[in-house]
Amino acid sequence: MARQRRHTLYFLEQVRQFAPVHLDTEVDMTAVQRHREAATRRYSVVSYVLHTAARVLMNHPEANAAVHGRLRPRVVRFPTTAGKLTLDKTLAGHRVVLAAILPALERAPLAGIQDQVDHHVRADPDTDPAFAPPRALHAAPWPAALHRFRKVARNLAARPAVTGTFAVTSLGHRPVDGFHSVGGTTVTLGLGRTTERPVVRAGQVVVAPVMRLNLTFDHRVIDGAEAADVLAEVRHGLEHFPPDDAGEVEEEVDVDVDADSAAGSRPQEVGR
Repeated sequence: MARQRRHTLYFLEQVRQFAPVHLDTEVDMTAVQRHREAATRRYSVVSYVLHTAARVLMNHPEANAAVHGRLRPRVVRFPTTAGKLTLDKTLAGHRVVLAAILPALERAPLAGIQDQVDHHVRADPDTDPAFAPPRALHAAPWPAALHRFRKVARNLAARPAVTGTFAVTSLGHRPVDGFHSVGGTTVTLGLGRTTERPVVRAGQVVVAPVMRLNLTFDHRVIDGAEAADVLAEVRHGLEHFPPDDAGEVEEEVDVDVDADSAAGSRPQEVGR
C-alpha cells in the first residue's frame, strides 16, 4: 500500500462506526446555470452547493452536529458550518483523495467560497500547508499514525476544523449520475453530473439541466425526516438561486481561473 493513501485507510477505519442511510433527489439547475452565465467570473457547481447547504444547515442544528462513543455516545452541535470538500490530487506521484476545509460558510458570499475552492484546487499537495496533516501521517510509522488519527477524530470540539461539519463530494465531471459517500460528517452531499433531462413545468414537458443530488446521513445523529428536510431545502435553494438575502453574491470579481488544469487537480467536480 502506497504511503500516500494511508490517510484514506485511517479514515475508512474510523467511519466504520457510522450508520449511513442514503437519500437522493433531482435538482433543476436552470437558476444556477442562469447565474453562472450572467457572472463575470467562473463559478463551480460545488461552490453553489457549499453556499446553499451551509445556510440550510444553520437552520438544522440537529444535523450540523457530530457524535462520538458507543457505550455512552455524546452529540455536539456546532454554532458554525465548515464544509469539507474532496479533491482529486496527485501526491508524490500517486493519485489520491485529499480534503479541504472551508470554514464559516454560512457567512461567506459565493465569490468568497469560490476563492477558497480555487486556492485549494491550485495548491500543491506536496508543499501546501493545508495538506501538511496527511503528509505527516504518511511519514509516521503505521501504529503511531493510526493512533494520532483516532485521537484527533475523537475530539468533537475540533471536528469543524479537522473534518468540517458537513461534506460535499462530486464526480460530476465524469458521466456519473449518482454518487453516495460517507464523508466523515453527519451529512454528506454527493453530486452527480448535470445533464439535460425532460422535466414537467406547468403541465408541459420541457428540457432542463438536471443534477442528481445525493445525501448520506449518519442515522446515529439524525433520523430520516430531518435528513429529508435538509435535502429538500438544499434542492429548493439551488432551484431558486440566488436567495433573497444573498445580494452579496452578485459582487463578483473577474478572475482568470482554469480549475481543470490547475495543479493537476480538481474538486471531484470543479471542471463543470
